[in-house]
Amino acid sequence: MGPETIALVGFVSMFVLIVLHVPIGVAMGVVGIVGFASIAGWGPALSLLASEPASTMANLDLAVIPLFMLMGSLAAAGGLARDLYETSEALVGHHPGGLAATTIVASAGFGAVCGSSVATTATFGRVALPEMISRKYAPGISAGTVAAGGTLGIIVPPSSIMILYAVLAEESVLDLFSAAIIPAILSVMLYLAAIVIIAKRNPAAMPGSKKLPARDRILAIGKSWGAILLAIIVMGGIYSGVFTVNEAAAVGVVFTFFFALGRGKLNRQTFVNVLSEASVATIMIYFIVFGASIFSYFVSLSGASEGVIGAIQKLGLPPLGVIFALVLVYIILGAFFDEVAAVVVTLPFVLPVILSLGYDPVWWGILNVALIGVGMLTPPIGMNVMLLNSMRADISLMTIYRGIFGFFLGDCVRIAILALFPQVTLWLPSIIG
Repeated sequence: MGPETIALVGFVSMFVLIVLHVPIGVAMGVVGIVGFASIAGWGPALSLLASEPASTMANLDLAVIPLFMLMGSLAAAGGLARDLYETSEALVGHHPGGLAATTIVASAGFGAVCGSSVATTATFGRVALPEMISRKYAPGISAGTVAAGGTLGIIVPPSSIMILYAVLAEESVLDLFSAAIIPAILSVMLYLAAIVIIAKRNPAAMPGSKKLPARDRILAIGKSWGAILLAIIVMGGIYSGVFTVNEAAAVGVVFTFFFALGRGKLNRQTFVNVLSEASVATIMIYFIVFGASIFSYFVSLSGASEGVIGAIQKLGLPPLGVIFALVLVYIILGAFFDEVAAVVVTLPFVLPVILSLGYDPVWWGILNVALIGVGMLTPPIGMNVMLLNSMRADISLMTIYRGIFGFFLGDCVRIAILALFPQVTLWLPSIIG
């Protein structure tokens, strides 16, 4: 059996294991080590197995993930999501569709301190969804707004999945964060445009509320002082060069800890829960990175990446044709896998293809993350939709999917812009770098 055949068998085996709910880190690690041994022998394979955990743990870029996760958990415990929601409502809630716009704006703000799509969706499923339904918003549009807003958790920096991509692709975390800013703003603007159009076409489904006096709206901004200051400290510190990414994450953890403590939101049990939540998520990601690293060695040794590149060249597709084929693949993958799995499983195969076509890996990283977000809204198993349905069983899956449609169209426009005009993504890193 040749190396490329072994790689094909390995990929199929890994996919089967994942479908059977074997943890993705285990699936990638087992397939990677067995595949590596099948080509190079068990001696080199066992040496790789012995050395790779230490290499993974020593990666300083990866060390920032637990810090950002802990910061996000502390921010949620400290009530920052509620603060952002109340501020956004005071500013835009009086417009038709105002509460939906509030949810999008607040989700983007929370994404800047959370970095997770699922966590953002779950948080605003508790904060915003009951509020919209109580104000006579259509249930489908309410849930669809929360699900769409949840995807901003991974496109607004700092994002855990961007850090993971940077580590696996050996790119700069700061470059990924810088590249994400304009696409994140574009995402918010397109979602708000979708809300305006829906509200004009069906005002009864998205009623406005009473407009607050200008003084009250200005004072409402003060409710989010904690979130605003945190964003300035963390992201401002990174972009100004005051902090490295790791230092900024550590400072953010200290700030959110004392913020939550000062508000009386952090008792002993809550703190234990926060630490437990962040620790479990961190262990999972480290295990996935460990498995993905071994799998990448196997793919590299087998020559599978070169085989994929050769097969694509034989098809005679133009570079943009290959990109749009990958767009479809990732939207489908995002419907079935969470954001971490969809990236780490495919990166060893896809990144060499992107590089062979002459595209920038930072640009692809942002487009990749955006595609995973779209997939999390896509039937039959969009992760954000399934999460909301589990939280509100009275809102059917089909109702939520109908409520998402307008946002999905906005996502299609965004993906087309990012794919056709790479400079939208790459301009800011070129300025900051």
